[in-house]
Amino acid sequence: MKKLMKNHLSTAAIALLLLCVADLPGRSEVQYAGIVPNPAAAVRTIIDKRPMLHADGIKFGAYDPHGDFGAQANVATEALFLPWEDVDLETLRVADAYALARGRNLLITVEPWSWDVDWRLTSAELRAKVLRGDYDVNMRAITQMISQLKSPVIVRWGQEMEDKSGRFSWSGWSPQDYITAYKRMMDIVREEAPGTEIMWSPKGEPGLEAYYPGDDYVDLVGLSVFGLQRYDELAYNEHRTFSEALKQGYDLVAGYGKPVWVAELGYEGGDAYMKPWIETVTLKQSAFPNLQEVVYFNDRDVHAWPFNLGRPDWRVVKSLAN
Repeated sequence: MKKLMKNHLSTAAIALLLLCVADLPGRSEVQYAGIVPNPAAAVRTIIDKRPMLHADGIKFGAYDPHGDFGAQANVATEALFLPWEDVDLETLRVADAYALARGRNLLITVEPWSWDVDWRLTSAELRAKVLRGDYDVNMRAITQMISQLKSPVIVRWGQEMEDKSGRFSWSGWSPQDYITAYKRMMDIVREEAPGTEIMWSPKGEPGLEAYYPGDDYVDLVGLSVFGLQRYDELAYNEHRTFSEALKQGYDLVAGYGKPVWVAELGYEGGDAYMKPWIETVTLKQSAFPNLQEVVYFNDRDVHAWPFNLGRPDWRVVKSLAN
């Protein structure tokens, strides 16, 4: 796991707009379905798998700690991840300057914990402290800094709350506790940084509707969509397209009538698997009329996937020698 020193970020981390904890879809073990590995289907010759941007397509953004999208035009959003403990908030000014120079919005995912596992509370401890107001000062400090930034900002707090795998300390709380905590945090955002948009961001699993905080507390809905060829073979007995991977979550949130984003996107596999993803993730599709933007997660996963698949590398630029 990437380490964050308490109250310190390295120069490299500042330049790369902060380190991140990755999303991990399909974290629970799924019964083996069992496509026999086909070496021909896994052949990879694509060196740069960045999504194709369509002239009249969905907007595109990226979490980009390696700078692969730094010089690319038509990137609407610069995404970053921020713990609310053990971080130098001055790095947000660096991120703001980087985004401003490129005409991009900032999507700031605030994760309510420390990235240092030695400093993390249990889920129950975190819930009690958040509901009691102990962490209001942390959120207030972040939003006071956000109020000074010049780029348009979207705040995403406590993502994937309906996930039951235990991946995040705040996931799996009772819906009412989560909604109370979410509203408390977003009230602080609105008080300290008026004009900031707020994103409610479930993973996209059944049961997410119980965590919906109400229309007044949602400007945007953000989902997580990842495609890993071998995982698809083992979990679904088929290769899923972007549309197939998005459909469940999108259908569950479409009724809210809010703009929908894919707040975290990644894919990895052979050429035949990746090409449809590359070509369609920013393509407007009639099945997803509310989809407005997709944000690529341009880094390696920090957690291993089921079926001993290790940590997928979502980064768009990859040396085939590795």
